Amino acid sequence: MQQNLRRTSPASGPAKALRAKRPRGDIARAIGVRILDGTYAPGQVLPNEAEWGRTFTASRTAVREALKTLAGKGLLASRPKVGSTVEPRHRWNMLDRDVLAWHLATTPIEKFVTDLFVLRRMVEPQAARLAAEARTPAMVARISAAYERMERFRGGGHDLIAADLAFHLAILETTVNHFLTSLGNLIHTSLEFSFQYSWQGAAGMKDERLHKHRAVLAAIRAGKPQLAERHMTGLLDASLGDLHRYFKRQKKAAAKPAATANRKKAHVHSRS
Repeated sequence: MQQNLRRTSPASGPAKALRAKRPRGDIARAIGVRILDGTYAPGQVLPNEAEWGRTFTASRTAVREALKTLAGKGLLASRPKVGSTVEPRHRWNMLDRDVLAWHLATTPIEKFVTDLFVLRRMVEPQAARLAAEARTPAMVARISAAYERMERFRGGGHDLIAADLAFHLAILETTVNHFLTSLGNLIHTSLEFSFQYSWQGAAGMKDERLHKHRAVLAAIRAGKPQLAERHMTGLLDASLGDLHRYFKRQKKAAAKPAATANRKKAHVHSRS
C-alpha cells in the first residue's frame, strides 16, 4: 500500500510527468525572447535552473537543455559559481533561424525588415553576379521556373510570395557557394516575412517589379555578371522603397483615428 501511495504522490506522479513533458524548445524560445527584448540585458545573470523550472513547470533537465541551446546560439554563457549570463549582442548568432524568429517577435517590424535589406543588398547583387558566371542550363531553368510562377500568381497571395522567395533562393544556390546557400536557408523565414510586406507595398506596381525580376533572370541566362549585379541592386532598392511606402501608409492610417479623437476632444472642451 505504501508503495502505491509513493507512486501517486504529487512529487512523483502527474505533476512530475507534466514537468518532464514540457518541450525544451518552448523554454528556449521563452527565455530567448526575454533576452532579445531586453528583459535580461547583456551581462545580467539569469535565474537558476530551479527558478526556471518553477516558472515553466518544467524539469531541471528540460531547463538545462534549453540553456545549452541558447548558449549554442551565442545568447548566453554558463560559468561555474556564477550561473548563466547574457552574452554581449555582438556574440549573438543573428543568422540562426530561431534567433531570427525571436528577433522578429521583439523588434519593430520596419526596423527589422530594413536591417534585413541591408544584409540582402550586400549579398544578393554579388550572388547574381556569381550566378551569371557559374550558371548551367539546369540552374537557369530553376530560376526561370520560379519567375514563371511569379507571373502565374501575379495577382498576389501566398503563392506569389513563395514564388518570389524561390526565385531569390535559386539564385543563391546557382552561385555554387555553400556559404551563400546556407545563408539563404538561414534567413528563409525572414525573407518570406519581408516579401509579404514588399508585395503589399508594391500594389499597383507588380508589372514593374516582375520586369525587374525578369531583367535579373535574362542577365544570368546571358552570362552577363555586371548586368546581373546591377539589375539585382535595382530590384532590391525598388523593393525597399515599396516597403517604406507600405509602412508610411500604415502609420498614416493609424494616425487618423488619433487625430479625429483629438479634434472631438478639443471641440468638447471649447463648448464647456
